[in-house]
Order: sequence, then structure tokens, then C-alpha cells
Amino acid sequence: MRNVCQRFNSIVDSYHRYQTLSTLNLWGFRIQEVVAKHLGNVLEHNTTLIILNLWGCEIGDLGAQYLGDALQHNMTLTTLNLYHNSIGDVGAQHLAYGLQHNTTLTTLDLRENHIRDLGSQYLGDALHYNTTLTTLDLGSNNIKHNGAQYLGDALQHNKTLTVLDLRNNRIEDLGAQYLGNALQHNTNLTTLNICRNSIGDVGAQHLGCGLQHNKTLTALDLQENHIGAVGTQHLSEALHYNTTLTILDLYSNCIEHVGAKHLADSLRHNTALTKLDLESNHIGDVGAQNLANGLRHNTTLAILDLSESQIGKSGAQYLADALQHNKILTTLNLYYNLIEDGGARHLGNTLRHNTTLTTLDVGMNKIGDFGAHYLADGLRYNTVILILSVSISCLYLHFFI
Repeated sequence: MRNVCQRFNSIVDSYHRYQTLSTLNLWGFRIQEVVAKHLGNVLEHNTTLIILNLWGCEIGDLGAQYLGDALQHNMTLTTLNLYHNSIGDVGAQHLAYGLQHNTTLTTLDLRENHIRDLGSQYLGDALHYNTTLTTLDLGSNNIKHNGAQYLGDALQHNKTLTVLDLRNNRIEDLGAQYLGNALQHNTNLTTLNICRNSIGDVGAQHLGCGLQHNKTLTALDLQENHIGAVGTQHLSEALHYNTTLTILDLYSNCIEHVGAKHLADSLRHNTALTKLDLESNHIGDVGAQNLANGLRHNTTLAILDLSESQIGKSGAQYLADALQHNKILTTLNLYYNLIEDGGARHLGNTLRHNTTLTTLDVGMNKIGDFGAHYLADGLRYNTVILILSVSISCLYLHFFI
């Protein structure tokens, strides 16, 4: 290991017992071709290294080739971080070939590289044979619907992958269809992140169909995907039947009050969802009313994020009334809305009766001294609530926060 290069030698010398080194962090080092080659040679014979972090080392396709070759022989490495390394389809091919023969790697991070559909095909083929990889992160590459098809096909056969991250790619609605089809048959994936992929209402429909039949997925991230009320309706219908999804993130879509009504209807029947993120969806007071009606009957949702949702004092009243009946919700985020003093009054009254809410965020809501007084008065009867705010006057609250 000491023969890799002078730079590596300085790292090795910082460990008194480098022969048993289990973690090597080369974050930010610009690794030249000869160094990458030596590193690959080291990995072929090393029997102690478990975690290798090459974040931002710019190893490129050739460096990926050396590492891919090493993966065929290495028997100890479990985590390989290749975030931001200018790896393209050729490099992905070499890594994929290594994965077909590797039996120890569990986490592979390939975020912010230059992997396209062809590279996804190579990785998808590898997943047909690999039996150990549990986490694959392909976020911020240039994967389109064809690449999603290859990965979706692999998911129908792979029995070990539990986390797939495709955030910030370009799979769109057709790619979502392939992944939705995969969800109908996959029996091990628990987390799927496809935020910022422009899947739209049609893509949401396909995912909803997959969710109706899926029995393992617990977290689905659909942030910033141009999903409107129609797409939300399909997802909501899936929640009527799905019994495993616990986290649904719909941040910054186009749900509005109609989509909120669909979600509220599903909350009446769903018995699995524990966290729902609807931040920045313009649901307004009507949408808040719909969700409040759903909360009256829901028995599982613990975290609800309605920040930046254009909710005014009447919407706050609907939510406050629902909280007097709901015994499950522990966190309600109303940051950056328009509830003002009138809405704070209703929330303060609710704090007199609700005994389960532990976190309430009402920051940036134009709440003045009167609103602060109402909230402080509610806190006199509620000793577990936490108010988070940067705008509420401390005159009344500083004894309670």
C-alpha cells in the first residue's frame, strides 16, 4: 500500500497501524491515472479496507476501469463513494462488470457523474447477477427513460437492492412507467427517490398503479415533479390499498386544493403513512380544510408539512379544530404561511386540549404580540409543545420555549 504514491504515503503514515486500515477518505484529492491504477492494484489484494471515499477525485472512466477490475477480486470493501468523478458510460461499464463478480460491496455512490442511458444499461445488467448491493445512488446524472427502463427491468429480478436514488435525472413520465411496472413485481426495494425528474401526472399515475400492488416500498420521494391534482388523485387511490408506504414527499409540485382533497380522502382509509410532505403546493385555506377533515379520521400520520402553502387564518382554524380530535399527529409545520394573529388564536386554543403534538412551526406567519399571547396562553396547558419561530415576539413566549 505504501508504494501507491507519496501523497498516499503521507496518509498511511498518519495511521500507526495502517496494515489494518478499514476506512480511506481521499475526498477532494485529484488522483492521476497512475495513482488510480496503483489504488486498484492495492484493492485487489487488500483484506481490511471496508470504506473507500473518492468524492471529487476526478478519476474518470480509466480510473473507474481500475476500480471495476479490483472489485472482481476484492473481498472486503462494502462502501465505494465515487460522487463527482467524471465517470461516463464507459466507466459505468467497467464498474458494472466488477459488480457482476463482486460479493461484498453493499453501497455504491455514483452521484454527479456523466452516466447516460447506456451506462444505466450496464449497471442494470449487473443487478441481474449481483447479490449483495443494497444501495445504488445515480442522482444527478443524465439518465432518461431508456435508462429507467433498464433499471426497472433489473428491479424485477434483483433480490437485494433496497435503496435506489435517481434524483435530478430526466426519466420523465415514460421512465416513471417502467419504474411503476417494476414496483408491481419487486419484493425488496424500500426507498425510491425520483425527485426532479419531470414525471408529471402521467408518471404519477403509473407509480400509483405500482404502489397498489407493491408490498415493500416504505419511502417515495417525488419532489419537484410537476405533479398536479390528477396525478395526486392516482397516488391517493393507491394509498387506499397500499399498506407499507410510510413516507411520501410531494414537496413543490402543483397539488393545490383539489389534490389536497384527494389526499385527505386517502388519509381516511390509509393505515401506514406516517409522514406527508406537501410544502410549497399552494393548497390554501380550502386545501387545509380538506386535509383537516382527513386528519379527523386518520390513525397513523405523525408528521405533516404544510409550510409555504398559502394557508391563512381560516385554514389554520380548520387544522386547529382537527387537532382537537386527532390523537396521532406529533409534528405540524406551518412555516411561512399567512395565519397571522387570528390563526394563532385558534392554534393557541387547540394547545389547551391537544396532548400529542410535540412540534409546531409557525415561523414567518406575521404573528404579532396578540398572536404570541394566544400561543403562550395555550402553552400554559400544554407542557410538551415546541414552538419554532423567528418572527413571534419573545415578550410572551420566552418562558415557554
